[in-house]
Amino acid sequence: MNSRRDFLQKFSLGIGAAAFIAGAENVSAAAPKIADAPKADKQLRVALMGLGGYANIVARGMKECKTAKLVGLVTGTPSKIPEWKQKYGIEDKNIYNYENLQEIKNNPDIDLVYVITPNSLHHKHVLQVAAAGKHVICEKPVADNAKQAREMIAACEKAGVKFYIGYRLHFEPHTRELIRMREAGEFGKIMHVNNYAGFTIGDPTQWRLKKNLAGGGAMMDVGVYSTNGARYCTGEEPVWVTAQESKTDPVKFKDVDETVTFQLGFPSGIIANCGCTYNFNHAERLHVMGQKGWAEMNPAFGYGPIRGNTHKGAIDAPDVNHQAYQMDGIADAILNGKPDPNVTGHEGLKDMLVIDAVYESLRKNGAKVFIKQ
Repeated sequence: MNSRRDFLQKFSLGIGAAAFIAGAENVSAAAPKIADAPKADKQLRVALMGLGGYANIVARGMKECKTAKLVGLVTGTPSKIPEWKQKYGIEDKNIYNYENLQEIKNNPDIDLVYVITPNSLHHKHVLQVAAAGKHVICEKPVADNAKQAREMIAACEKAGVKFYIGYRLHFEPHTRELIRMREAGEFGKIMHVNNYAGFTIGDPTQWRLKKNLAGGGAMMDVGVYSTNGARYCTGEEPVWVTAQESKTDPVKFKDVDETVTFQLGFPSGIIANCGCTYNFNHAERLHVMGQKGWAEMNPAFGYGPIRGNTHKGAIDAPDVNHQAYQMDGIADAILNGKPDPNVTGHEGLKDMLVIDAVYESLRKNGAKVFIKQ
């Protein structure tokens, strides 16, 4: 297993076993019947910013969309443009680079920009998109820290544009059903949560191992999944953190964290044991235990298929294209005035508050750190 993409794709196909769903109070149980719906007359017109591995996955998924359509590109690599134009029918007038991005404000054929650049560029790029007056989706983690996340939220509110985070599992049927069961009280009082997310990272020169681009290591990347898993399983926001790091390869991981285990304390007294790693595979599992029942997701966080079992039996839900469901769900909210799905910039901020506290605890040798709201 050499990449995060392998972790999310291959494990979910059955050779391993952790994404996320943050604060699921607002996530309804019934997944939309996107696959059965005809193409909408009005579609949200989307430009992808950053044409790396995940952008390719999003673009392929959007071929299944009914309410969203890929129409534009923003890239700093001109050599990628011909293939993308040919594959997705992108017109020259809808192609931009990082230097002329501000010109997108004059293009009425693009409604939204999906920022899929390295983590530490999210803050800069979301501010640029907001200034251009376009709605924006940003991949997770939203930013390097909570301070940046707040600035991004404020910029989008000032510009009057929508700001979402790429939390695709808010639209995934198995996870939605788990959340529905928790909200309906079918597990009873939640007593404990345990989850882990990780894989063996490959190329030592990649941007995810460079702090100036990634913002951190495993915690900033797959640790988002563990954090969100704990939040959606409890329906609460954690109030304190303790964290520990282990590092077996100080050369490869000289700039970033390798393996982090952390504990989250919640207002009701629940403690969640969580972890994330760049050092070993087969780490994708979420387990929630209640007084009346339990649920386990394994695989829990990849691109699918997601699998879940509960004290009532297997979760019977359809397998769907996560990226298509996410994009159509967000498009429906923007175009048709539906309530915002629970994937706004504020959800991203909640995650960053926890991650900030985890890193503070690591700096303080595992001391308990209270999460600052």
